[in-house]
Amino acid sequence: MRPTPAILLFLWLEVLLTISIPPASFGQNSSAEKKAPAAGRYLYVAVPGIRNYLGYGGHGILVFDIANGHKFVKRIPTQGLSKNGKPSNVKGVAVSVPLNSIYISTLEALQRIDITTEKVIWEKHYEGGADRMSISPDGKIMYLPSLEKNFWNVVDCETGEIIKKIDVYKRAHNTIYAPSGKEVYLADIASPLLHIADPKTHSIVRKVGPFGNGIRPFTINIAETLVFATVDSLLGFEVGDLKTGQVLTRIVVEGWNMGPVRRHGNPSHGIGLTPDEKEIWLADGHNMRMHVFSAVKPYQQLTTLPLQDMPGWITFSMDGQYAYPSSGEVIEVKTRKTLLVLQDEFYNNVASEKMVEVHLADHKAVKAGDQFGIGRATRKVAVN
Repeated sequence: MRPTPAILLFLWLEVLLTISIPPASFGQNSSAEKKAPAAGRYLYVAVPGIRNYLGYGGHGILVFDIANGHKFVKRIPTQGLSKNGKPSNVKGVAVSVPLNSIYISTLEALQRIDITTEKVIWEKHYEGGADRMSISPDGKIMYLPSLEKNFWNVVDCETGEIIKKIDVYKRAHNTIYAPSGKEVYLADIASPLLHIADPKTHSIVRKVGPFGNGIRPFTINIAETLVFATVDSLLGFEVGDLKTGQVLTRIVVEGWNMGPVRRHGNPSHGIGLTPDEKEIWLADGHNMRMHVFSAVKPYQQLTTLPLQDMPGWITFSMDGQYAYPSSGEVIEVKTRKTLLVLQDEFYNNVASEKMVEVHLADHKAVKAGDQFGIGRATRKVAVN
């Protein structure tokens, strides 16, 4: 006797119910998939890291395996939506190793994300907004500039609570917490003076300058004796003495003309020291170039490297092997050859002005770089 259609349907449903289907097939990520990689050197790239342009990598934190040809590893979902529900500009990224946390600032807020679980621990909104921050070497304190208002907030990295507000001038912006932990360097776009704060009292103790114009991105050497600063309306950079407060010299890029730029409104927005402190790499927005200089007097212009897009930032791997302009290239510093362009899981090119190197062991952060291209040559530094 042949089974009826009803019996066949019943038998088929019974077979289906006995099949073990992994949770992932229902669109759920397993706990293992939610963890950070077990060990290795990774580049964490926060996007949208060029304004709110989703065409440069979408939204989230993109993780790349440095030792494996900067291969895309994963995308960590993040918050940071504007009032209209769209992803907001990422303004900065920083890591606290002791707290095993990566921090993302956006136009609206600051987020603390656990590196192991990749979950948002908290998101804080601050009066006056949040810009590109810098964290103390012990990972406990953050200097968080307001969004181009006249003050910086000193923030507890664990809780996000404000410890103190420091009034400076008019348009708070770029910030570097000294690798020694003894000073914090504060650049106000509207001021030609670099303000220096004492983190013991969280107050301004002295200034460097005046520079030729308002200070834009800057970097320092590891000895904390020199600052290399880009300033408004200059295709080039200026050098200041962090101890005497004097401006030492002004270097203008030779052979290239200034012209209109699509972002930042400044010819040179982005400067970094190679970790061995032998070279200065300088962004040129109009010409879509990176100019390379000797980092010792007379700061000789050595070469110029073409980029695929306008650069607005530059940083380096901690070992000094790779340069990371914000246009997305990975450049081998020694040969100055472009090895590749960062790509996401959809093989789209990735570009961002907010990226940081993180070393992992047992799914936790054990070492981290910085986003500023700070020199690392003369002595060991307790990095976050």
